[in-house]
Amino acid sequence: MPEQLWITALLNRYFGGVANSVLNAVGIHPAYPAAPMNNTFAMELVVFFLLIIFFVAVRSRLKVEQPGGLQNVVEMLNEYISEQAHDIIGHEYESYVPYVITLGLFILLSNLIGLVPGFDSPTADPVVPLGLAATTFIYYHFHGIRHHGVHYIKQFLGPVWWLAPLMFLIEVISHLARIMSLTIRLYANMYAGELVTLAFFSLIPILVPVIFIALHIGVALVQTFIFVMLTMVYLGMALSEEH
Repeated sequence: MPEQLWITALLNRYFGGVANSVLNAVGIHPAYPAAPMNNTFAMELVVFFLLIIFFVAVRSRLKVEQPGGLQNVVEMLNEYISEQAHDIIGHEYESYVPYVITLGLFILLSNLIGLVPGFDSPTADPVVPLGLAATTFIYYHFHGIRHHGVHYIKQFLGPVWWLAPLMFLIEVISHLARIMSLTIRLYANMYAGELVTLAFFSLIPILVPVIFIALHIGVALVQTFIFVMLTMVYLGMALSEEH
């Protein structure tokens, strides 16, 4: 039986049977039927529901006159991301802002939640950064195809026709490398940050770990910013009219 966080044990106790049924229905047989949900999945669910609560709270407090503090913060975030999207993505950037903001909030909360006692950061497990990177990969290619149609392939062929096969191979490898780059960057930084913070908490539980908590928060913010910016760069390149 794997080691479980309290939230994981709670989910497995009450919903383990349902999880086993769903997994067996799609041909997946959990290694531990008594605990089909692992800590990473449980923490992703926690982040998901916290974001739902956050969005509902924001929606319920929206006011044209006398906006509250929460609305002001969200509007500032939306304005900042929109400005960046306008500069990076360009054409029809408004359509992509909701995805970028949701992605950024999910990554940021996933990075920071590990600082709460009894919780882990799901982004410290390589599966989660890989899933986010793969989702972004599919997302920008989908919109590139939607925007350009069959002409999207021209972005992979280059300007010289006789070099097109070689350029296509290089571009495919380059795009696949983006998944690896996004995954490793986020995972490695968050995993290392959690290890350092936990190590100093166990060695010196007073005062000194505060420095590493602040460092962890800084790394979480920087990694979220980088992931979001790269997502917009890839979207901008996919939608670009220059080939």
